[in-house]
Amino acid sequence: NPAEVRRGTRPVLSHIGRVSGELFSTPLDAHQVTGGYIFILVYGSGSDWVKNILASGGATLKVDGQEIALSDPRVILTDEAWKHLDPKTTPPPAMLKITEYLHMDTVA
Repeated sequence: NPAEVRRGTRPVLSHIGRVSGELFSTPLDAHQVTGGYIFILVYGSGSDWVKNILASGGATLKVDGQEIALSDPRVILTDEAWKHLDPKTTPPPAMLKITEYLHMDTVA
């Protein structure tokens, strides 16, 4: 959503297209966890942005004006994700039946 990216109020994940080689920016909710971030995959791991990140092995997250390099992307399931997420994190609505999350590590 280009308007969300321009607005600059949400975290933005930048990644390289696995086919085009173009730089893409995707506004997302980023949940900081020990050693990295978790992203709720509302549309599942079949989304192009997820496939791009898995293929390239990383991405850059811009949050609060700071750019954070992320690596080691992996899709995890609900139980694993909630072991890492803050208990105060609002879970996605049950009707969405979300079962996949993307977990990435910060690059030191």
